[in-house]
Amino acid sequence: MRVIVVGAGIIGLSTAWYLRRLGTEVTIIDPAPAQGASHAAAGMLAPAAEVVWGQTPLYPLMRASAQMYPQFSAEVASAAGSDLGFSDAGTLVCAGDRADLQALRELRDAQSRSGFATELITGSAARRVEPSLSPAVAGAVYIPGDHSIDPRRLTAALLTVLSSHSGGFIRRRAASLIKDGDTTVGVALGDGRRLEADQVIICACSAVSAIVGAPQLPLREVWGDVLRLRASAKATPLLSRTIRGLVNGRPVYLVPRPDGEIVLGASSREDGLSGTPAGAIHRLLADGQRLVPGILDAEITDITTRARPGSPDDLPMIGRIDPGCIVSTGYFRHGILLAPFGGRLGAELALGVASDWPPDGTPESVSPHRFTTDHTSAYPMRSIS
Repeated sequence: MRVIVVGAGIIGLSTAWYLRRLGTEVTIIDPAPAQGASHAAAGMLAPAAEVVWGQTPLYPLMRASAQMYPQFSAEVASAAGSDLGFSDAGTLVCAGDRADLQALRELRDAQSRSGFATELITGSAARRVEPSLSPAVAGAVYIPGDHSIDPRRLTAALLTVLSSHSGGFIRRRAASLIKDGDTTVGVALGDGRRLEADQVIICACSAVSAIVGAPQLPLREVWGDVLRLRASAKATPLLSRTIRGLVNGRPVYLVPRPDGEIVLGASSREDGLSGTPAGAIHRLLADGQRLVPGILDAEITDITTRARPGSPDDLPMIGRIDPGCIVSTGYFRHGILLAPFGGRLGAELALGVASDWPPDGTPESVSPHRFTTDHTSAYPMRSIS
């Protein structure tokens, strides 16, 4: 069976990984593999810390994917002969002041109701665990089950493994879907080449709207700005675990890597600005230093701005559009965490593999048709005209 995956971000790559494990020939189309949102991502595998009000259907998906991660990452690391920067040190979610602490208490209640194990600790207890935390930290929630991975290492490992198999990568733009009646049978490239396939899986983020014949999904671009810092040798390691927090109600995170790098982020905007706003960088540094003052002594080694594809309810859109086409997109800020879940589900849908591992209600909660009037009709396709 021949399958084409359009899009080589973390979702496209993990989908291709599972397809290969199922013995399928896979061709991956992307002009710049792993250079989109996955390149900017911090890599928090944090189903508990990602709990927010009003997104209850998302929690089972995050929990299921987090449980899949140790095996997924170990197998990818073994196949590529690479260290993926996986850390199981847990997460501290810190409050910048007493007002933030009240919000943190309410969030912890929501986490507990959702079945996640957390512990509310004092600011002094948090500083005993992480001495680099500011004395102003008013309290924290310790989440031992939230882990992290380096997305750049993960995608590089997947690129290495998948490049060695038949099909491989085509570094071109997917211009249109090839149709036989109402069924997708292949992909036409921007250079005029036509590739046939038994199944096409579109993992192309918001770029799906530019593919002629693709479904017009209700996706939006949510931009984020991320800094990478490196502390001086005498201050390394500055942190031993992920620090997330609220500062004047604004979220911020600092994710340490085993090699001493620290990823700082949490900006989220829908202004369409593809450049990096100076104000966003200023706020990230100001909020980050409120929790960990030592970051102001670190060197900025990288600033990255990318757009993440979001659905109206911030849940992914995974499902069949026609007999030959599946979409797997709309992961918002959860793409890295949901990679093994989305990758395996998309691969099994394409191959018609019956499985009972996804949480109850998954097909409905992630259906790409859930925003249409009757929840079953296909989206209109983008035509050449």
